This record gives sequence, C-alpha cells and structure tokens, in this order.
Amino acid sequence: MKLSHFGAFLGLAIMAPATAWVPLAPQQNSISRTTRLNGEMTLDGMEIRGPITPLGNNILVKVKDTLTASSGGILLPDQAKERPTEGLVVTAGPGKLHPYTGVRITNPIKEGVSVLYGKFDGRPVEYNGDECQMIRDDDVLLYYTGVTMKLDSVVPVRDYVLIELDEKLGKDQLQTSSGVVIAQQVMKGANPCEGIVAKVGEGRLASLGNFSKPPVKVGDSVKFKDYAGNEVMIEGKQYTLVKMVNILSTMKKPKDAEE
Repeated sequence: MKLSHFGAFLGLAIMAPATAWVPLAPQQNSISRTTRLNGEMTLDGMEIRGPITPLGNNILVKVKDTLTASSGGILLPDQAKERPTEGLVVTAGPGKLHPYTGVRITNPIKEGVSVLYGKFDGRPVEYNGDECQMIRDDDVLLYYTGVTMKLDSVVPVRDYVLIELDEKLGKDQLQTSSGVVIAQQVMKGANPCEGIVAKVGEGRLASLGNFSKPPVKVGDSVKFKDYAGNEVMIEGKQYTLVKMVNILSTMKKPKDAEE
C-alpha cells in the first residue's frame, strides 16, 4: 500500500515542511512535534517528510504506560497489567462535519491533554518509534491534564457522566432489602448500577453543534442501565462513565427522604 493511501485510510494527512528537508541522526523518541521537524520522522517504520495531521475528528494518541505507585510514592511503569487505554494527545483534527447540516462539530480534544478511551477503540500505529493509537473524538470517555487522573482535573466528554459507585452495592452484598439471602456465586461478577454523580459533560450534541441540557447534576443519586458503564479508578475510588441516555432515573438520598 502506498504511503499516501495508507494515510488516507487512517484519516490523516502527511505534511511536508516548507523548508528543505535534511535527514539527521535518529534522536530519542519524543511526542514533541517541534523536535521532529528537522529530524527523521517515521510512520509504521516508513520514513515520511514531515509531521502527520489528523483529518476530521481523528486524534493521534501516544499510549501511556500503566503506572503503579511505589512505597515512596514514585509512579513506575507496570508491564504486568493489561493493555492501557490512556494516552497523551500528540495531535488532533479540527472536528468532523455533520453529515446532514454540514456544521463543523468542533473536536473537544486538543494537543497535550491526556485521554481515556475505549479498550477496543482505534487503530494502532507506530509514529517516530512510539506506540500510538489513532482514535476519534467519539471514542474518548474523558480527558485530563497532569500525569495521572485526579477528580479535580478530569472532564467527561460531551454526554458522558462520571458516577461514583455506591460501595454498599458491591460484590459482598448478599442480602436484599427484604431479607432474602442470595448465593455468593450469583452475585459474583455483578456490577453496581447506582451511584452519585461526580462530574457531568457538556451535554448531548445536536445536529447544529449545540449541546442539550444535561438531565442530571453533580450530587444527584442515579440509577443506570446494567453493564452501561465504563469503570475507572480515580484516586483510589471506583467510578464509572455512563452516557446520559443510559441513566434511568434520579433517586432521593435516605437523608433527603427523612427530611
């Protein structure tokens, strides 16, 4: 496959620098585009003449190592864990055009932020020797700044809602409210589908590029569809990311009911 055809398949453009290109000795791998402008650049092992530019709503992400904190608090790569779905954005397209209205749907993801995306989303590519993933803005669950995810810095994308799971509904809960005891084997692997809203995205995107008002707000107690969430650990607490359309209802907290 020719390189130009390959780029079109991935949804990116391969740009040539305005000045004459002179190959230099290979440098240490880096995601910085400025450090590569006058050096050797490669895409899946093939030399290219300049940096790539994603088209539409495509995003080029450098895959992050899974980090584990040592006893001294130092974050170290952990190769034993499953393939991570976090990455640092190398470059991103401007956004896609709506197929019916022609309105540009702005890409909310910008270069330099970190993103969390679906486990099976995107296509792997090797860019300048780095393991990368080409994903779309629709694949991104949330984005954040900094080395690791913290509640203050994470932002759910568009119609995603970040929900703190109710620990009382965990796997060890074997008795229902009516007193019926459930066998532990039945509860094994069950995922809680209730929690407290911690962060809310902008809303569901409409055809004209505007956002509908979110149906829930921070602090609401909600119930959502079974298996609708994407679980994520943030600062030692278990959360899940759920699309607004999959939230079934809001519920009063026990203390509110007493009042």
